Amino acid sequence: MGKEPKRKRHELNPAEQQEALEVEWFRIGLTAPARKALVEAKLYKVSDMRKISLQELQGFQGISKSAIARIQVIMRAKKISFRD
Repeated sequence: MGKEPKRKRHELNPAEQQEALEVEWFRIGLTAPARKALVEAKLYKVSDMRKISLQELQGFQGISKSAIARIQVIMRAKKISFRD
């Protein structure tokens, strides 16, 4: 009995696809609602935060003040800033 071959992203069920897109946000400790909000906004990794302003992020449903604080810590460490 061998290991099952790894499936490609388009072969994953919807829950698995969502999980695959949330990986980076999960690693930094964001809650499920925050991860979902970011993925729905097509923001899959910290470097994608350059595409939006802080005010836009604050307006996302599911993003708490603590989630924003975590994101900002990582952004500072990676020298990434929000769009003006």
